[in-house]
Amino acid sequence: MSDKLQGREIIIEFNPIGNVVKVSAMDTQSLTEISIQGPANGQESILKRNALKRLEYVLKKKGLI
Repeated sequence: MSDKLQGREIIIEFNPIGNVVKVSAMDTQSLTEISIQGPANGQESILKRNALKRLEYVLKKKGLI
């Protein structure tokens, strides 16, 4: 997790849909939620990292971090 997201509670959910997995990440403090898609056979750590990077981007864009 990046330094900017340290100390924040993040909920991550993996939802497989056929040969794709939908990864959702939600920041509980701001109630901001994002989702990404990736291959179902992709590494969970990579999918998690990509979701956290997207969440960080959205939080920065909204001026929340």
